Amino acid sequence: MSDDLELLDRIKSGSATWDDYSQFLLLEKEHLSPFFEYTREITENNFGNVLKIYNPSNKFPAISITGSECALQCEHCNKKYLDGMRHLTNNEDLEKFLLKLSENGGVGALISGGSESDGSVPLMNFLGTIKKIKNQTNLIINTHTGLLNEETAKKLADAEVDIVSFDINMDEEILRDIYHLDKNLSEYENSVNFLKKYNLNIVPHVCIGLYYGKLHKELDSIRFIKESGMNPSLIVLIALIPPKNSHKKFERPDPIDIAKVIAAIRFNFTNTEISLGCMRPRGNIKVEVEQKAIQAGITRIEIPSPQTLNWLKKVNPNIKFKFFSACCAIPVEFENSTRSNHSEIKRYQNI
Repeated sequence: MSDDLELLDRIKSGSATWDDYSQFLLLEKEHLSPFFEYTREITENNFGNVLKIYNPSNKFPAISITGSECALQCEHCNKKYLDGMRHLTNNEDLEKFLLKLSENGGVGALISGGSESDGSVPLMNFLGTIKKIKNQTNLIINTHTGLLNEETAKKLADAEVDIVSFDINMDEEILRDIYHLDKNLSEYENSVNFLKKYNLNIVPHVCIGLYYGKLHKELDSIRFIKESGMNPSLIVLIALIPPKNSHKKFERPDPIDIAKVIAAIRFNFTNTEISLGCMRPRGNIKVEVEQKAIQAGITRIEIPSPQTLNWLKKVNPNIKFKFFSACCAIPVEFENSTRSNHSEIKRYQNI
């Protein structure tokens, strides 16, 4: 039996070690087909022959409570993602906007912002308003917290936020050289423990290729999620979009590398949904990234190309698509209230 088949047998039997998964991430493209056949088998057996598609549009806007300000100015971002968010930097404006969003048929919002120098998003002063909004509306509130302390976790729970999107990174070089963050990895463990203590819904996010576009300790982040006891119902995968203005050299992640990380998650989290989030390479590899991610075991995808869905329909004629006007991190219990209507999926009508 070849080494590859022996590795696959260990994965299937549940006896694979983290060294085995490291070996899997090193496999060449031509050796991956049987592994991807197994990821599709796991996914279809546990989640059905369904792909969930998310298009937040105006119904689920992203809000920055810091405007365009961020103390870290990370190499991969340097505040550019904040520019694409709605800037609401005081409680009065945030409350007015969310109330109007609810009145106009919105379903929720991502509340995020730039980081402080300690790696936290300064949500504390806004949690009273968020609690008020949760009491007065049915909006789904997704918060991007960054690192946090126990007081923030307690107040997030008191505000009854629906989702805590939490970036997991177990790579000290990325903390230092990409995030410009003077923290150690134990801070992630502390933050997760605080979130668990107050029974918050943690949706871990893992960014693939954050180390200059190459795989580097993503497996450590996956291992941390598995061993932390957070037992997520959903994991969101994003991938580096190489920055244009950094003085450091970034490559574009290889679609195969993205798929291998997704597959490693599927092997380890057989009953957990996996989503390919909105931050991922575009351009001439956009469709390849999406197709390989589907082969690797995702159950959700945000704003896919119609070309990808047409391809999937050809290779899997029985696939069913479900469309939602929300971000891809929403819990299953909100799916009925976030289903897209006909006018919201015009770009997919010819599929």
